[in-house]
Amino acid sequence: MMDQLIAGAREGVDSRRRDLPQADLEARLAARGEDRPFNEALTRPGLSVIAEFKRRSPSAGAIAPDGLEVASQVTAYERGGAAALSVLTDEPHFGGSLADLRAARAACELPIIRKDFIVDPYQLYEAAVNGADAVLLIVAALDDADLRSLHQEARAIDLDVLVEVHDEDELDRALEAGAEVIGINNRNLDDMSVDVATTYELMPDVPAGKTVVAESGISSRGELAELERVGVDAALIGGALMSDPDPEAKVRELTGYDEGTREHLV
Repeated sequence: MMDQLIAGAREGVDSRRRDLPQADLEARLAARGEDRPFNEALTRPGLSVIAEFKRRSPSAGAIAPDGLEVASQVTAYERGGAAALSVLTDEPHFGGSLADLRAARAACELPIIRKDFIVDPYQLYEAAVNGADAVLLIVAALDDADLRSLHQEARAIDLDVLVEVHDEDELDRALEAGAEVIGINNRNLDDMSVDVATTYELMPDVPAGKTVVAESGISSRGELAELERVGVDAALIGGALMSDPDPEAKVRELTGYDEGTREHLV
């Protein structure tokens, strides 16, 4: 599965680069909008929720109802108390696009991470120009040299970076690359099964001072409270929010957000 995803990502980059050279993207960086620090949103008091917009996935198939608008979904997330957004831009497997990223940026004030299979510096400039404040780098998709160089280049153009790991070896590689924000993905990429125990198993190996994001398989407030108890800073939640008929209420339920006091219970 990962080989297919990476190959598809590289083909997409090659196609888009023919239409829009990287130099043109770099020239547009100066026109970027206001800075929305993604990393800071993850370290506020309580456990932060990164609410994800995705239309489908290889494991779950179609998630979003036909015709769902990005703006209506992400503004619901914002009203519910989400700290940040994740927007899937991979088209072949997740039905996403850079247009979804731009729409999310225009619709709300939350910082946004571009979630995709980043394998080429071109995608970093795409992310920055189209409204992302951060990017995802997946250790399993990159060798050590590419992981380090992509991390450094992202930071050089003021993109925050979430580095995703699945096991202890990948965690060591992420730390060697200089990762400050570690995403622990509970999904097994070989068989697509999900086990939240992955986060608990890896947490003791994460050095103090790093920001930790739990990913996949999280759908209840009780799970968030337990993750916060062991030191997790944020949780990235997609399926549970995209499939809920009232995403604003679901985010509010997860975070205990009180719009009047603007406080979170978790």
